[in-house]
Amino acid sequence: MILAMERSLFAFIFRYSKREQLLIVPLVVASMLIYFSMLDLPKAIINEAIQGKRFPVPEATVAFMKLHFSLPGFLGGGQVQLFDGFALHQLPYLFALTFAFLTLIVVNGGLKFQINTMKGWLGERMLRRLRYALFDRILRFPLARFRRVKSAELSTMIKDEVEPLGGFVGESMITPLFLAGEALTAMFFILYQHVYLGLIAIGVVGAQALIIPKLRRRLLVLAKARQLGARQLSGRIAEVADGVIEVHAHDTSNYERAEISSRLGTIFRIRFEFYQRKFMIKFLNNFLSQVGPFLFYLVGGYLVIAGSLDIGTLVAVIAAYKDLPSPIKELIDWDQQRLDVQIKYTQVVEQFTDEDMMPAELQAPVPAPQLPSAGKLRVSNLTLAGEAGSKLIDGVSFEVGLDQHVAILGSHAAGVAELTQMLARLVVPSSGQIDVGGTDMIKAPEAVTGRAMAYVGPAAYLFPTSVRDNLLYGLKHHPLSERTYEGKALKEFDFQMSEAKRTDSTLLDFHADWTDYQAAGASSPQEIETRIVEVLKTVELEETIFELGLRSAVDAADHPGLAESVLRARESIRARLAAPGMQGLVEQFDAGRYNRNATLAENLLFGTPIGKKIFDIENLAGNEYVRRVLRETGLADDLLKTGHKLAETMVELFSGLAPGHEFFERFSFIKQDDLPEVKAVLGRVADAGPEKIEAVDRDLLMALPFKLISARHRLGLIDEAFEARILRARRHFAEQLPADMRGGIEFFDAARYNGAATLQDNILFGKVATGQAQAGNRIAAMLHEVLEELKLRPQVASIGLGYQVGVGGARLSSADRQKVAIARALLKRPVVLILDQAAAVLDGAAQNRIVTSILESRTGSSVFWALQRNDLAERFGHTLVMERGRLAEQGLFADLKSSGGALHKMLNAG
Repeated sequence: MILAMERSLFAFIFRYSKREQLLIVPLVVASMLIYFSMLDLPKAIINEAIQGKRFPVPEATVAFMKLHFSLPGFLGGGQVQLFDGFALHQLPYLFALTFAFLTLIVVNGGLKFQINTMKGWLGERMLRRLRYALFDRILRFPLARFRRVKSAELSTMIKDEVEPLGGFVGESMITPLFLAGEALTAMFFILYQHVYLGLIAIGVVGAQALIIPKLRRRLLVLAKARQLGARQLSGRIAEVADGVIEVHAHDTSNYERAEISSRLGTIFRIRFEFYQRKFMIKFLNNFLSQVGPFLFYLVGGYLVIAGSLDIGTLVAVIAAYKDLPSPIKELIDWDQQRLDVQIKYTQVVEQFTDEDMMPAELQAPVPAPQLPSAGKLRVSNLTLAGEAGSKLIDGVSFEVGLDQHVAILGSHAAGVAELTQMLARLVVPSSGQIDVGGTDMIKAPEAVTGRAMAYVGPAAYLFPTSVRDNLLYGLKHHPLSERTYEGKALKEFDFQMSEAKRTDSTLLDFHADWTDYQAAGASSPQEIETRIVEVLKTVELEETIFELGLRSAVDAADHPGLAESVLRARESIRARLAAPGMQGLVEQFDAGRYNRNATLAENLLFGTPIGKKIFDIENLAGNEYVRRVLRETGLADDLLKTGHKLAETMVELFSGLAPGHEFFERFSFIKQDDLPEVKAVLGRVADAGPEKIEAVDRDLLMALPFKLISARHRLGLIDEAFEARILRARRHFAEQLPADMRGGIEFFDAARYNGAATLQDNILFGKVATGQAQAGNRIAAMLHEVLEELKLRPQVASIGLGYQVGVGGARLSSADRQKVAIARALLKRPVVLILDQAAAVLDGAAQNRIVTSILESRTGSSVFWALQRNDLAERFGHTLVMERGRLAEQGLFADLKSSGGALHKMLNAG
């Protein structure tokens, strides 16, 4: 079920929570009855039980008291008849009333606890319902919507801005009912006790209810301005983060600082006025609240002295009024919150409303839809109007077989991008028809278009998961097999499904197996790995994935038999390295030698940290045990001096270099953004001397040498004497390592697999020697040969598929990102594969190979490819030439280029 988004927040609340709201009302009514009893009972305790007005004192007792100046007897001077057959003396009566009061407190507290719990559940359910509904709308937005709204703003609204709405839902109806009930109960009680005191209470409370809300109206305006300013600030920060390369390239960082400072100043001014007014209102409200007791003491005291009011009644009235300001204040707060959340709700609804939103029925889950498999792809009079009203695509019509490969030529200004997106049904045309094998793709559900069509644009997006998950993403349409739950897991699953049903969320199990193996031409997880390797080879990515596997650290427990296989590979590599001409290509780990191709940190630890909990390789200088080892072995001062020299060298070397210069990667001790801080530290060292600098500066300088690789960086900062001291520190580190820290590091051992080191380091048991001619290439070839012999290559490639690509695939090159996206499209074997300059980031030779490879893999299946290079169209069976949103001509590339038409002019332009 898809939730409707009412324009009014209360309409939304009433529609989806009226039943739960009504269930709480009886508890509120019961609470008011108990509350009235709690107000009335103290008067009885004072007047009857303590002052004894209901206990007549016998004359003999009075005479006895006068004679001996003594107190009444322990049980009091008389009895009170509670009901037939049961009477109490004064002191037991006092106990009975006070314990009855305690009972009322407990019962009323229990009722409030239950009311608050039910309100909390109600609010959280409605918050879940609202967030799900908003996310559902994002999935149905037209692509043009995302050009007008920043993704950061959408996520912020769902995450943060609707949070107060969820909290308010539970308070929306029950809280005013409860608070008004408390206030009216207290007011009625005061009026019932004495009319004058009641009028005083009404006057003071009325003044609060009239004045405070008026003063708070300005706060609502300021709150709205603050919210909009914060949202715009968030969006602008996201823009700067996305365009940070342009900021550095054009030296506009100070311009951006000035803009953000201006925005922060505006927000500060709004918040300053907001809090000034807020605390003024608070002061006035507190003042009015204290006027009431002043008048009660004045007027009530006079009435008691005059004899028209007893002391117990006055105490009860003051106690009742003491409770009165709280619900009144909370009611005023509730009213302000109501107005505030209504504004937020209206803004959110406006942001998530689009008249061109996809109908919900088109995204309904379908387990196995009927897909077109043969016939023609017919496009009839396809037209797309832009936001300004101009036609981006105008009357395009063509017909090709579903076994043909079609090249689309023309610039993006010619409407090529829009045409490919319409073919993939990512953009709905203003008019016209797209028929694929007898299926109307414009009206077809996404379950059909998303399976039958595959689209890859010029800048594909990868999700921040593994390579494997990104490849399989195109196969996750509907759960293929349900997951089995038992015991506590089954109870939790049932609970989650029950709550999902109550909030109209999807009942599809995220933890089920969603991968459609059959669509990829496989029948099991094992077979899908084979298919993945096939498509990776098609896009020339298999070798890259293999190398990623070699550079990955793998827990042997997750891969049975891996450790033994790696140790066999290690022995094979060792034997090959002993052959003539191969010595010296790898500097192997040796407990008695300093490895000049490893970092100083690796040499000191002679092992690999397991995670970052105990030893963080990026911050060893901050580890207390490492610092102790350095002090005890006399290395602390050496590292400080080396770090100082290294910082001076790097600052001198990097100053004036352009961003992205190769030196920043080669000498990766200092990031470009950290240069100003390092310069500042060097300035403080020059002023105070290395011995007197602060601990933070000392840690920064000491951390630099840990990344130093003698053979690679060749800065001459580590001589043989320094190496010897590091070896002594290595032994001291291992011998003195506390037992509770031994689980934080895995030492190098020629007879053991190291689960914290990369596969390559495990197999080589050392580091590739820098400076040896072609050492890297020769070792890579040797690794490939050994792993092929041991049949380990598929397993290493499988490990590489687990490589985390980062946000948007940032940990991969742009070319590899595109290759993963193309492989993802190929894996699901679509009826029609649509590519829009998908290989444009590759070099010319790579484009030639990959285009040929993909077309061969799609023999007999449809391909539409918008090409950046016109000459590649020779490999396609049909060519469409677009010009200014119209189809200028179509046919065989060889015929078109010699016909003197649009393609001929395009090829001979310039």
